Amino acid sequence: MSSKILVIDDDTAFCVMLKTFLQKKGFEVINAFNCLEAEEEIRKQVFDIVLTDLRLPDGDGLQILRLVKETSLVTQVILMTGYTDIKTAVNAIKMGAFDYVGKPINPDEILHTIGLALDKKAAKETVPTTKKATKPSTSSTVSFVKGISTDSSRLHEHIDLVAPTNMSVLIIGDSGTGKEYIAQSIHLLSKRADKPFIAVDCGAIPKELASSEFFGHIKGSFTGAVTDKTGHFEAANGGTLFLDEVGNLSYEVQVQLLRALQERKIKPVGSNHEIQVDIRVIAATNEDLTEAVKRGDFREDLYHRLNEFCIKAPRLSERKQDIMIFANHFLAMANDDLEKEVEGFDQDVTDLFKSYDWPGNLREMKNIIKRSVLLAKSNMINIDVLPHEMQDVVLMGTSLAGYSKNDEEQAIRQALEKANYNKSKAAILLNIDRKTLYNKLKLYNIDL
Repeated sequence: MSSKILVIDDDTAFCVMLKTFLQKKGFEVINAFNCLEAEEEIRKQVFDIVLTDLRLPDGDGLQILRLVKETSLVTQVILMTGYTDIKTAVNAIKMGAFDYVGKPINPDEILHTIGLALDKKAAKETVPTTKKATKPSTSSTVSFVKGISTDSSRLHEHIDLVAPTNMSVLIIGDSGTGKEYIAQSIHLLSKRADKPFIAVDCGAIPKELASSEFFGHIKGSFTGAVTDKTGHFEAANGGTLFLDEVGNLSYEVQVQLLRALQERKIKPVGSNHEIQVDIRVIAATNEDLTEAVKRGDFREDLYHRLNEFCIKAPRLSERKQDIMIFANHFLAMANDDLEKEVEGFDQDVTDLFKSYDWPGNLREMKNIIKRSVLLAKSNMINIDVLPHEMQDVVLMGTSLAGYSKNDEEQAIRQALEKANYNKSKAAILLNIDRKTLYNKLKLYNIDL
């Protein structure tokens, strides 16, 4: 049975053209040219997808979204919007819209987004309606913003490919690039979406307690074990276990982890009985595990067990086209959290955001925008409320691209001095990444 789509747009020619295109792709499509017609169709029948323009002659896409959420829990709403309405579209995602696509519509992009929405709808339909006593999956609350850059497209293509499988996934990327959100997206699109998603910070587990944390223990098995404890493996049974910063595990714990992954059996500390577990493992790291393997710090057999499929989380500075999409998303979140109504960013801030290196990636952007919303005295965020390190970039107006080779060394020395010889801050001032700075330091024989 083909999926049913409602397409809503007051541009009659475009609406009919999109209907024809989607019908050729095997979908059952109905058109509506305003809110009134759309509401009549939504009340008459249930659609798999509602694809609506944000601006309509007698209302808007948010009005359609609210009605859909009132009438069907599984129908997915996709907004079509121009660049100037991206902020509103991001707010709509917080209200429950699946995603938005920019105009002019790219046929491949719209098909890709519809496919993802149908996957999410299918996942929702498999979730039991009765509440369970088990810990719910946190993936149901994921708000994962999709970008439009080439790197973002590649990232989501890989997520879509691997999610339906049971392959172990290794996510690599710098701190703050959203590795846990990627893991949650994979879980949400998998056949395990209605089962637990258990995230474990491997760097926060003391070596002495690792066995208990991962595999559980029984009462009295050691000093301090006053009750039985369920370990992470058992808690994730049937679902997904996410091992964040897996490179921080001690060698001894790696051995235990490898055995559990190979045999899919665990034995709680102090118990004589093994427990069969059915889990999918997703691991993440900001370290180069291949180098750790060469140094002997990470077991090669565990590395290959975890790395059945590898996904790279791109740095924010590599996703120039996505920067303001993320910025508007975090702005909406900050407004909601702080009960403010800041409308946007002035042009100077927008230009700075696009040129800034973002060493802390998405986490840094989220924190900076929340701080800026708190400090903002007008309805726009301006340079004055940004942190000093970002203001310094504006004041210096520096970028190595503006220097000749003869002046480059001097510019680097000045930036280091201004940053009190903190290399990360100096890289920010020079608007280059840290690796580039290290290479320049070596090139000019600058010793710190």
